[in-house]
Amino acid sequence: MAIGPVQLIVLGFPEPNFHGEVIAELERLKLSDTIKVIDALALYKDDDGELEAMHLSNLTDEEAVEVGSKVGALIGLGFDGEEGMDAGARAGAEAAADGISAFTDAEAWDVLEEIPNGSAAALVLIEHHWAVGLRDALIGAGGYRISDGFISPLDLIGIGLLSAEEAAEQHAATSSAPA
Repeated sequence: MAIGPVQLIVLGFPEPNFHGEVIAELERLKLSDTIKVIDALALYKDDDGELEAMHLSNLTDEEAVEVGSKVGALIGLGFDGEEGMDAGARAGAEAAADGISAFTDAEAWDVLEEIPNGSAAALVLIEHHWAVGLRDALIGAGGYRISDGFISPLDLIGIGLLSAEEAAEQHAATSSAPA
């Protein structure tokens, strides 16, 4: 199965009562074939750091069955009890036996640790359909991905894409929990 570039986005919320705007926008992007939501989880981390999780997705029932709990497996959050954790461990061991290693300890991203206590998060695993043609052209030209990342609005000031005021507003609105 060919798949486009995949990204895990972690979105923070002060309360676990998600509003429909985020799900509606994901649905719009799905309908325009810009992205595919592979899986999504809603997490609530109480004041003591205990987690509650549930699936949050715009997948059809058929798509959800097909992909299972990919976000949970990716971040080490076991679903389906011992059976689900065992299945994830077996899949990881099989990949390692085939010479495939997802992360070194230095590269590991502890998503759950980054979620502040007393807050909620939506973890959305998306496939970038829009980038498939670009990726295929890159491969065809003998190229390869060296690195990628989102650029902070604050970094856009120096190159003239945003004013200091615009950048400060965007950074404040998207980078931390409201005070």
